[in-house]
Amino acid sequence: MKITLSVIKADIGSIGGHIAPSQHLLEAVRAHIAERGRGLTLDHFISHTGDDIAILMTHAQGVGSERVHKLAWDAFLTGTGVARTQGLYGAGQDLLKDAFSGNVKGMGPAVAEMEFDERPNEPFLFFAADKTDPGAFNLPLYLAFADPMTTPGLILSPKMSLGFRFVIMDVNETSGDRVIELVAPENLYDIATLLRDPERYVVESVWSRATGEQAAVVATSRLHNIAGKYTGKDDPVLLVRTQMNFPATGEVLAPYATAHFVAGGMRGSHNMPLMPVAQNTGTSYFDGPPLVSCAAFALHEGKLTEPLDAFAHPFWDAVRGRAADKSLEMRRQGFFGAAMLPMSELEYTGIAEKLGKLEQRFRMRSERANEPATAL
Repeated sequence: MKITLSVIKADIGSIGGHIAPSQHLLEAVRAHIAERGRGLTLDHFISHTGDDIAILMTHAQGVGSERVHKLAWDAFLTGTGVARTQGLYGAGQDLLKDAFSGNVKGMGPAVAEMEFDERPNEPFLFFAADKTDPGAFNLPLYLAFADPMTTPGLILSPKMSLGFRFVIMDVNETSGDRVIELVAPENLYDIATLLRDPERYVVESVWSRATGEQAAVVATSRLHNIAGKYTGKDDPVLLVRTQMNFPATGEVLAPYATAHFVAGGMRGSHNMPLMPVAQNTGTSYFDGPPLVSCAAFALHEGKLTEPLDAFAHPFWDAVRGRAADKSLEMRRQGFFGAAMLPMSELEYTGIAEKLGKLEQRFRMRSERANEPATAL
């Protein structure tokens, strides 16, 4: 049976700043999908990570379905109305266009979709990140699909040993989708060369070379490229099929134990560790740290089992402790050096304006060593 998985995610309002949506807001989105999705979706699951609400849907409409995308868009509009009546912060923040145009891609919400022939046993993982951008998934996907130290299945499984194909997007290109396809293990160093720059090059999808099946898909939209200014971090989502010809669930989860540094945190302008958290966790310290949740599902004839919260296991408590320590250590560095993103990636424009004014006050020093500098 051919099934489409679609996850569409947006920040449409939250309590106390960028912390978490209200229960009233969540229920409004749930009610809209349950009522208006009858006869269109096969199943759905709604959750939040930080202040972002994610709508996960199964259906048979294919990738990019106008009806499915409009269902989610209208649910977010309904939720935005509720957010405004409650006075929630950032009501409708990620809805960057005034009218639906057939597909929510490029309209603000994060979107990840894939269509496939459902296996007799179809396990998959749904990752949702908050206070970071799509490049946050570069390292976990590289380790899970290309590194035998992380994924022993790459040397133990005959089909996995044939490797995987990475589709990588240049997200700085705004005129269209500029992509490159590289295969592991032959192009391993080339893949690493690109993925080391997660602000520009982002894994869009991963495919099995043995079967041609899609293994993973990432939402790659950059909000500042859509709006032309900072409106919040991109807060991406990721879908990964697991087991059999794909990495095992544990192999896909393992890289998150690193709590690797990603762009995000306060005002979207810092480097902070990515903390694995339980489903429906709000943000806290320094508008973060950047969060990632993971719900594991089994799929049968388009119907979802109940979600298993992959990062709620006690093991991840120790990782969260390390992520907190890394957060505190980086924050001790304040605004200096690696603690903040490079000038080209700073999301707020105030610092650019300051630099512009200071630039006018620079001068070439005279050869006369004793000439005083210009007074302030």
